[in-house]
Amino acid sequence: MDETRRARVVENLHGMGIAQTLISDPMSIYYLTGYYTEPYERFLALYLNASGAATLFANRLFPDASAACGDVRTFDDTEDPVPMVAEVTDGSAPLGVDKKLAARWLVPLQEAGAASSFRLGSAAVDEARSVKTPREQDLMRAASRTNDRAMEWLAGQVREGVTEREIAGGLLDVYRSLGAQDHSFAPIVSFGANAADPHHSPDGTVLASGDVVLFDVGCRQDMYCSDMTRAFFFGEPGAHQRAVYECVRRANEAAEAIVRPGVTFAEIDRTARSVIEDAGWGQCFTHRLGHQIGLEDHEPGDVSSTHEEPVRPGQCFSIEPGIYLPGDVGVRIEDLVIVTEGG
Repeated sequence: MDETRRARVVENLHGMGIAQTLISDPMSIYYLTGYYTEPYERFLALYLNASGAATLFANRLFPDASAACGDVRTFDDTEDPVPMVAEVTDGSAPLGVDKKLAARWLVPLQEAGAASSFRLGSAAVDEARSVKTPREQDLMRAASRTNDRAMEWLAGQVREGVTEREIAGGLLDVYRSLGAQDHSFAPIVSFGANAADPHHSPDGTVLASGDVVLFDVGCRQDMYCSDMTRAFFFGEPGAHQRAVYECVRRANEAAEAIVRPGVTFAEIDRTARSVIEDAGWGQCFTHRLGHQIGLEDHEPGDVSSTHEEPVRPGQCFSIEPGIYLPGDVGVRIEDLVIVTEGG
């Protein structure tokens, strides 16, 4: 159990007026304990109270968790874990629950009187996870270096006659050869007009001369994620294609240039968006500028026009402006940034 991280979460709970919480997000449990397993349909949760006492509830099928938490309560597939949880919680006080707790566990906990009320407590862990320690920052940089090398491989696959699916299918082996363990999300490989769909799934589309080629890819290495988007042109781009690309590049660079402690996420979004709006393509930038990233590719705390909190040293997030012209062309350029004291 990481005592510093647990203390931060407990402090956040105090600030929210919550004296106990139940954490069911496997990545948040890993963040606090170093224990990771994917429970699928089975119950897995970490209970914390205001004094910092912790209890981990885990199926006996899961790997041994005794080294991760001093109090581990186990059960098997024929046992109901809800009464076990209700024995530990304070039924006279509110209980924080996170956004990952399935209704099939939450409703029985409510019916069992496990707490006087139930409150969304995700922010207590989300806030702690948002600021990366120096060690986490090193892991993030290492994962991104691997992604840089994989992007070099991807660029080398751009040749006439290849399909989106063929390139996407070969990427995992490349990641693993470079030291990563997995994708951090399903890779996006888009040719031509498919790039105007921000979340296009690679298919049998064949690359042809003049096509834009968009790669949005990331790897998971030592539990931490990378994420990057690059756009290439197969052959010489026309003036229209070049104008779209250069506008997105300017928006990306303008937003990155203002990142420093105290600037709000909304200001960063507005800086990129204004470049695209001034060029007349504002309605074609259809999503927020970015998202935070760490143990998961998309973590809470987006870079959007409605997020007025200032950025803080140690936060890591994407800057990914895009212009999408259906039936024509799509361009997105995405980098990850880590906020430091100097920018």
